Order: sequence, then C-alpha cells, then structure tokens
Amino acid sequence: MTHRACSRAVLSLALAVRVGAQQPQAVTLQDAVALAQRQGYQARAATATRDAARYRARAFTARLLPQLSLSGIVPNYSRAIIPVLQPDGRTQFVPQHQTDASLNMTLSQKLPVVGGDLFVSSALARVTVAGQQSLETWSSTPVSIGLAQDIFRPNVVAWDRREQAARAELADRQFLEDMENVALQTSEAFFDVYAARVALDNAEKNAAVNDTLYKLNTGRLEVGKIGENDLLQSELALVRARTTLQSARLDFERATDGLRLSLGLPAGTALQVAVSTVLPDFEADTARAVAEALRNRAAVSDVVLQDVLARRRVTEAKLASGVGATVSASFGLNATAAEASLAYQHLLEARQFTLAVQVPLVQWGARRDGVQAAEADRERVASTTHATLDQIAHDAYFAALQLAQARRTVALLAKADTVGAKRFEVAYNRYVIGRITLDNLYIAQTEKDQALAQFVQSLRGYWEAYYRLRRLTLFDFETGQAIRR
Repeated sequence: MTHRACSRAVLSLALAVRVGAQQPQAVTLQDAVALAQRQGYQARAATATRDAARYRARAFTARLLPQLSLSGIVPNYSRAIIPVLQPDGRTQFVPQHQTDASLNMTLSQKLPVVGGDLFVSSALARVTVAGQQSLETWSSTPVSIGLAQDIFRPNVVAWDRREQAARAELADRQFLEDMENVALQTSEAFFDVYAARVALDNAEKNAAVNDTLYKLNTGRLEVGKIGENDLLQSELALVRARTTLQSARLDFERATDGLRLSLGLPAGTALQVAVSTVLPDFEADTARAVAEALRNRAAVSDVVLQDVLARRRVTEAKLASGVGATVSASFGLNATAAEASLAYQHLLEARQFTLAVQVPLVQWGARRDGVQAAEADRERVASTTHATLDQIAHDAYFAALQLAQARRTVALLAKADTVGAKRFEVAYNRYVIGRITLDNLYIAQTEKDQALAQFVQSLRGYWEAYYRLRRLTLFDFETGQAIRR
C-alpha cells in the first residue's frame, strides 16, 4: 500500500470512528494495518523508542562539535585568622578578609582522529584582601591554546563514533521490524474477528437447520416414519447447535474487542471486517528473500554492533592497562596588575608542557588474562554472528516458501469449502425426501463446517505468511521495494 493510499485509509477510518455508534465500521485488513501502525499503542511505543534513539544520536553528534562554556566563581568569600611569617622568622596570626572572583570562557574541540582535546580559553580573576594588609590584584589570561593527548591508549572518541553509528542503524531497522510486527499482530487480531464472524454465521445457520430438522422429525415420529432414537439424535444435535451458537457470540465479541484494542479505537466502536478472497498477484523469490533479509534485518545491525563492541574490548584490554603516557601542553599570554584596566597590558608568555608516563611493573598476569578474556569474547561474538546470519537466511528462505504454499492452500481449500457446502445442500434435500439417513446428513454437516473453518484458516495463514515475510526481510515483494518509513 502506498503512502497516499495509507493516508486515505487512515482518514476514512478516523471519520468512521466518529459515527461508529450509529453504524458498523467496515474495515479491510489493509485499513486495519494502516490504522494500527498510525495510532496503536505498540506502534506509538515503537515510534517513541525510535525517536529516543535519534535524539541520542543527535546529542552524540552535537558533543563532537566545538563546545563553548563559561565558568566562574562570583564570589568566594572567606574571613579567617591566618599565620603570617615575619622577617625575623616568627609567625604571627592576623585576621584576614579575602574575596576571590574569576571568570573563564573555554572553546573546546575533541579530535576524533587522534582522540585528544584541543581548547582555547580566556580568563580574568580578581583577589581582594581587606584588613591590615588590604590589597586588590587582577590577573588576566586573554588567550591560551592547549592540547591534551593520550599516547598508547584507546581512542575513546573514535570507538564511540563507531558504536553510535551501529546503534543508530540498529534503532532504525528495529523500528521498521517493530512496525511490521504490528502489522502481523493486527492481521492475527483481524482474522480472529473474521473467523469468529464466520463461525457465528455458520452457527446461526446450523441452529436454524437443526431446529427445522427437529420439527420435521417430530412429525415423522408421530406418523411412524422414524424411530424415537432418530428424534432424540435430532434433539441432541439441536441442543449442541444452540450451545455452539452461544459460544460463537461470545467469541465474536471477544475478538472484536481485541481488534479495537489493537487499532487503538474507543471502547464500544462498532467494527465490521471486510475480507477479500482475491490475493495479491506476485511471487516471492527465495534467493531475493534471503538477500534482502541479510541486507535489511535489525539482527544484522546488531551483529555489526556486537562486533564493534568486541573489538573495542580487545583494544581496551591491550592498551588501557599497559605502558602509556599523557601529553598536555598550552601556550598563552597573561598579566597581573592592581587595576582591571591595566591587567591586559604588558602581557607575558605563559607556557606549560607535561608528559605523564604510566608504566605498570607488577600486574600478576592481570593484563594478559584480560586480553585473553576479551579475545575469547570476540570469538564468541564471531560464532554467534555466523549462527545469527544463518538463522536469518533460513527464516527468510522458508518464509518465502511458506507464502507460496499458503497461496496454493487457499485455492485448494476454497474449492473444498464450495464442495462441502454443495454436498450438505444435496444431503439436506435428500434427507427431507427420505432418501438418506440422519447420520449421513450430520456427517455432511460436520464436513461442511470443517471445510469452511479450514478455508478461513487458510486465508489467515496466507496473510500472516505475507506480513511475516515482510517482517523477516523488510522488503515489500508486492511493490519490489525495500520497506522504509
């Protein structure tokens, strides 16, 4: 179904819901699927999950862009008695009132290629001391450029980017599968209603037929054409038919309410399903089904994600606990003065360079065992990957075959339903004129009911196979296009 057709179907259903109290709402399977995917609770949950994943992806991408921040202390006040060293070597305790204030603006950027951090900052600070040693000092750093870089350590930013890309793709594909799963579950609820409706109609007809037969046999018993056993058998069949009718009414109400829940319709909305026995005319090639499944399934994206995580764990196990170093360097200009207006004059160079080295000496095999554990875990992921891909291909292959088989089954059981109905009609007419026994009539009735139920089940089986193939391949074989939303 095209997007425009889906929109028309959803609009027509929405309008019909408003008048649902006045007349039953005729719903086709395609209409029901479109409405469930539009406003059903499961569809809403799937959409919210997809949207949350997209927002997380946007937030991650935003954090890789230059970040501008402003921090400061306005102010930091302290009043205390502090020790002051005197020229003669003695220590004198004097009271002090001190106020500190500072502002710092920083523009930082992560470097995904090397995993370091680059920053440019500007700062201004003031220290005010009151009391016997009152003074005010300003310090400025108009500009400072710095870099911090780990050496022989995992590139966290690069691994985060690979992991986030895999998670984003997984979320999108999982959303498509969830929506197709909504379609499959809706088809099940839809045919629950259809099967219950057919069973109810058939039960009403059987009850009417058995009531007529009971009255006919009552008259025949009075004139001695049948024995009492035949009348009792007829009465028993009537009781059973009425019991089946009562159960069928309850099953129909239960199934209808279940479909309303699937479609997200208000309680009490009248529904009437409309089923066509004309099936879509297309063939699902097994090779194409396998190829599309291996290209589109969410499980394939999950396999990619698990491989990224496994390789990351191996890299981190090898580098995180081994020999490493951290380099940090900065260059800028700064100055100090007694007044704010003079704090940006007579600037001096400010340089800083640090090389911090980490060399583990004794680990008692912890690093070696950690690496082996990560590598073993990666082997597990590789084995699981092969099993998952094989299962995906297996499911898609037999889903395509199942759809073809379901189409043939519908054609055969449609003929069986026609034959069964005709046979019962002939048997009923022959019984009325006394040409066959009551047992043969009831056999024909039972076979007619079975043929009808099997035909309805075959229609259900076809459409469930149809939507199952879509879910397992994320491909619409009817239009020849991949499923996208």
